[in-house]
Amino acid sequence: MDLTIMGKAAKEAAFQLAIAPTAQKNQALAIIADELEAHASAILAANAKDIAAGKAAGLSDAMLDRLLLDESRLSAIAADVRNVIALNDPVGSEIDSRVLENGMSLSRRRVPLGVIGVIYEARPNVTIDIAALCLKTGNASILRGGKETFHSNMELVKVIQSALSKADLPAAAVQYIEKPDRELVSQLLKLDDYVDMIIPRGGAGLHKMCKENSTIPVIIGGFGISHMFVDESADLVRAIAVIDNAKTQRPSACNSLDTLLVHQGVADELLPQLITAIGDKVTFVTDASASKWFANAPQVRNAQDGDFDTEWLSYTLGVKVVTGVDEAIEHMHEHNASHSDAILTNSIVHAEKFINSAGSAAVYVNASTRFTDGAQFGLGAEVAVSTQKLHARGPMGLEELTSYKWVGKADYLSRS
Repeated sequence: MDLTIMGKAAKEAAFQLAIAPTAQKNQALAIIADELEAHASAILAANAKDIAAGKAAGLSDAMLDRLLLDESRLSAIAADVRNVIALNDPVGSEIDSRVLENGMSLSRRRVPLGVIGVIYEARPNVTIDIAALCLKTGNASILRGGKETFHSNMELVKVIQSALSKADLPAAAVQYIEKPDRELVSQLLKLDDYVDMIIPRGGAGLHKMCKENSTIPVIIGGFGISHMFVDESADLVRAIAVIDNAKTQRPSACNSLDTLLVHQGVADELLPQLITAIGDKVTFVTDASASKWFANAPQVRNAQDGDFDTEWLSYTLGVKVVTGVDEAIEHMHEHNASHSDAILTNSIVHAEKFINSAGSAAVYVNASTRFTDGAQFGLGAEVAVSTQKLHARGPMGLEELTSYKWVGKADYLSRS
């Protein structure tokens, strides 16, 4: 497999996509959604092979859950593609405009980024999400999924490239690196003559490797410890339901709750209720500040070094009792609060302090961290959740996959 050839083909496809009308791009997306449903049996059969291989390889339950496709999940993926069709195409829109004193009309116009390389792990839905968002924004993409998703991704890429051809768009607009060799990842990270951005979707190790080895700008994100602080003024009855949702609705998701911080003034009332509500499902990891409340919890262990820096991705929850919002914020700053964090409170002052102090890409007041998602934000699917501070933060939808160019219009104007 020659990545230089792939890069050249992707760059040429990007030129064609950049000028493709919205109707043509939407046609390709509609065909993708229809073909996903039409070829559901083949896709699910391929996914079953990946699940079987994953179990044989000893993958964790969290990883297997990320890998799994079933009829409902495949239908949801097709629905997400159709949602992208309904969204406004940002390409060609003007961000702002003004007339200069010399009479020139000056504006900034959104344009595609070009070619996007995406490296991801055991999530076959990412293949469709990225293809859909890149197509809508006129970007070509080179995808490299994990070996765990090989059979699933092969079927999904067939659907995508068939749809591109039927819509008279270049099949090279979406290409897939079929071989699992890590050397090919290293080559992709240095393909700066053709690739304009790298987006890794996976654990901290993958992001670190991309950041240290890439000659192409890298979007960092998709991981980080998610915290929730229960203030002394919170409605504790409703707080239990929000904590339960943030931790147990889908614990393998990157926006699920990792650490619960509880004000010492409400610990006596809240923590026994929490154990009753979710103790049969969740293993609590407690430090000295919280351990006395969990003596009779069904599943509990003492916190060890590094536990509060761990993104659990499972039915595990770190718990710490703090003196107030200041100690909660201090803990978050120390333990990589960069993804999604929430405060449950009825104090406007504490809510604003939390919002302004949290360094997270998404901050919530009286809501679950599980809302950090492109579809939930009304962006359609997402290509990644960025936790860095340049270019894009949080769920990356259509606008985040564009750049802009300056456009000046005048009446044969020369500079004096």
